[in-house]
Amino acid sequence: MYKTFRLYPSSLQTIVNLTLAVSFLSISLNSFAKTEDALVQSSTTQVESTTKINERIFSLPKAMHDELMKNMILVEAGSFTMGSDSSLARKREQPAHQVSLDSFYISRYELTQDIFEQIMGWNNSYFACDKCAVNNISWFNMQLFIERLNKATGKEFSLPTEAQWAFAAKGGNKSKGYQYSGSNDIGDIAWFADNANNKSHPVGLKKPNELGLYDMTGNLWEFCLDDMSRKAYSRTQSHNPFQGDKKNLERKAMKVIRGGGYEFSATENLVFMRDGATNNVRMADIGFRLALSKK
Repeated sequence: MYKTFRLYPSSLQTIVNLTLAVSFLSISLNSFAKTEDALVQSSTTQVESTTKINERIFSLPKAMHDELMKNMILVEAGSFTMGSDSSLARKREQPAHQVSLDSFYISRYELTQDIFEQIMGWNNSYFACDKCAVNNISWFNMQLFIERLNKATGKEFSLPTEAQWAFAAKGGNKSKGYQYSGSNDIGDIAWFADNANNKSHPVGLKKPNELGLYDMTGNLWEFCLDDMSRKAYSRTQSHNPFQGDKKNLERKAMKVIRGGGYEFSATENLVFMRDGATNNVRMADIGFRLALSKK
């Protein structure tokens, strides 16, 4: 079958052409107006959305805020031996060397899930309970939490440097030289492979160390601020040492984790043991605790 086309006389064709042109122009103008309105509305919506995000208010209930601050423990300035020359120490933990630190505060407990969820609005921890240490979050997640916590409190919390963490774990100036954080009997102070039933537990159920800090051995590994380096201890910086770039915390890097964890043996939980994890990894056995400058 063929298609049939009807031909117009020339004058009528001209009128039709003009009519079609005017109609097309009218449709185009209306379409442009609607598109322009849509763009303006879209732009306005984006600005309003961005403004709402930028103006988001993060807060802690007074009771939660007061408890958080009460549990920040002062670690007085001092010197200590960092690392170990023990036959059990690996190259990453050698050599033993002297380090001095300014005073700082560190949390009595690993950061608990109730505080994390209050600030962030979510909690993906494998072992869920309000007073269990938050887990299954990355180092980057921790940095975002701390940024929001600082807005909520007006403080300048951070992760502890590895040196701060190590000094606190050994008991600071009150150290009695224990092989674990607070005792030579790991069962007194830690959840580890022999007693944890392959999971983390609520914070503060074991005995504290000399400074009153809980779970510095066992329960969860804890992220520090430093980059992980197997040669860090052979470098010469001795006062407030730090490995990394505090001005570029968003770059991907291997970060130090300290303290051992619930699925590790007594030997793997010795107070000088250290390991590393990338800052984007999320693990059920890694959490953190807060630090705060005394200044």
